[in-house]
Amino acid sequence: MANFLGELLIQMLGSAVRSFLEQEILVKFGTWLDTKIQKRTLKIVLGLLLGVVAYFLIPIMLGLLSL
Repeated sequence: MANFLGELLIQMLGSAVRSFLEQEILVKFGTWLDTKIQKRTLKIVLGLLLGVVAYFLIPIMLGLLSL
């Protein structure tokens, strides 16, 4: 039972650390991209497109990687 709980805890911590690192990478990419685009309308359109792509692509990739 202790082994099972230990594995569960390690798995939960691993997923929390992984999601934190992914968020950090996405924030850095977003701030870099924000400096490259000057027009507000283009920023909104690009943000909507990236959001829609992420909404569909992230679950597919996680399913393929079995994460």
